[in-house]
Amino acid sequence: MATSSRPLSSLVRHSGCLRRAAALWDAGRGLPRRTFRSRVWRRNFRAASCPPGAAGPLPPNPSGTKNCTASVCSSSSDGQDVTQRLWSVYNETKRQTNVMSTGSVDPDTIFANNEMSLRDIEIYGFDYDYTLAFYSSHLHTLIFNIARDILISKHRYPEGLRKYEYIPDFAVRGLHYDVQKALLMKIDAFHYIQLGTVYRGLHPVPDEEVIAMYEGSHVPLEIMSDFYGKSIHGHTMKQFMDIFSLPEMTLLSCVNDFFMRHNIDYEPVHLYKDVKEAIRDVHVKGIMYRAVEADMEKYICYGEQSHAVLKKLSAHGKKMFLITNSPFDFVDHGMNYIVGKDWRDLFDVVIVQADKPSFFNDRRKPFRRVTDKGALLWDRIHRLEKGQIYKQGNLYEFLRLTGWRGSKVLYFGDHIYSDLADLTLKHGWRTGAIIPELRKEIKIMNTTQYVHMMTWLQALTGLIEQMQVHRDAATQAVVEEWISERESMKPQAKGIFNPQFGSLFRTYHNPTYFSRRLSRFADIYMASISCLLNYDLQHTFFPRLTPLQHEAGGFSSSSTKP
Repeated sequence: MATSSRPLSSLVRHSGCLRRAAALWDAGRGLPRRTFRSRVWRRNFRAASCPPGAAGPLPPNPSGTKNCTASVCSSSSDGQDVTQRLWSVYNETKRQTNVMSTGSVDPDTIFANNEMSLRDIEIYGFDYDYTLAFYSSHLHTLIFNIARDILISKHRYPEGLRKYEYIPDFAVRGLHYDVQKALLMKIDAFHYIQLGTVYRGLHPVPDEEVIAMYEGSHVPLEIMSDFYGKSIHGHTMKQFMDIFSLPEMTLLSCVNDFFMRHNIDYEPVHLYKDVKEAIRDVHVKGIMYRAVEADMEKYICYGEQSHAVLKKLSAHGKKMFLITNSPFDFVDHGMNYIVGKDWRDLFDVVIVQADKPSFFNDRRKPFRRVTDKGALLWDRIHRLEKGQIYKQGNLYEFLRLTGWRGSKVLYFGDHIYSDLADLTLKHGWRTGAIIPELRKEIKIMNTTQYVHMMTWLQALTGLIEQMQVHRDAATQAVVEEWISERESMKPQAKGIFNPQFGSLFRTYHNPTYFSRRLSRFADIYMASISCLLNYDLQHTFFPRLTPLQHEAGGFSSSSTKP
């Protein structure tokens, strides 16, 4: 092996590069659209090893930063000596990552995908469910139980299904379901299945079986939903983007599990359609609405925070409107509980049963006025009046009657497709995504366990990346051990969020498909609408400036709470 002009000791002296790498990680963690791959790491934790067949000084660092490691190449032919040197580097690197401290991310921060200033926003729009009204976990249990019983009573499914209870921590939002294969899985931004997250029923499918079924781990575009998440034209993949879909995914998995346990031959397509219809009946027939109205305290939370946001915007003279798919009685009861009986005074326009996303595309449905008792009036709507309630309608008529167009409007919703996609792509409104799961994930990412795990994972990746160029047997044997350790850490990083499917925002090393859509359709995103209380209404949100893969590293800014 060729020798290096730099001593091994220089590898462990430059702890500054580790600190810079940790700073990069700290700045970027929690951001689904930022991918801190090993190439970014290389610029900040550069293992300056001699290239294969080369001798003498190290090559220049193309990033312009100081090389942080030195070669472990040795003139000795003794493989044991090389092995000892490599493990010495490994141990010192691990020691340094263990003593590093990094800052935490505030769960109440508003994160920006696109630069946006609140001083430009004159009109604020809101969805209702999971935007103004937040629900407790009891609601998902309720939906699961009612839909399960509908399968048994209406669709004649086996009575044995009553033994299954809702599993709160089984699924995460954004998963894909292969309707024909009855498989629930997580897919990344590049259409690759995250192995280890494929479930048939309540049990994982071995990686080898997944690869055999899909001839690899890539899912072709033609069997996935389209750009707006719609499963049409023969698509066999359904993506669950709605928070209300968590009990639906769990029910699908439980019924599949029952049939497999009892060796019942069934058609997966029929099962999917029956579960979908049962879940729809829970909403359409008003069963869920009546249950929530009967016990607001059990099912609704965060009410006082939403009220404070609305009062703040009203005090600053902002126009406000509400567009929801929920019926008037349900919204009225909920808003009375959250805000008070005068809640309608805060809104300039209130639209219920809007039928989103059709509301944003279908020009045919006119508005109808709804009386306080829920009766529909037949008169033509010439203007949208404050204090009145309107049903259905469409966005084109809304724009004509209000004149609220373009980037002066900011609309908040929890469903990335139904609430936000058309508004940002077709109509130029600014959009804010409400992601309740964000608060829990940030709290996990702030733990010492997670920070150390991910910092070491990045450091280990950097060591592997730089030492893989050496082809001698001793070096390759050590690198293979490092690779095995890195692979063993992946399930740990996944399981810390959710044992079955991991983080909502990230696969092992890529953003999820959910993250890709979030970054495209939402200008800003946050855990709850209450995060607005932390910001002045003149505040400008800036996305973090992180380097592209071909750009020099080291520049980074962040959007933080004032």
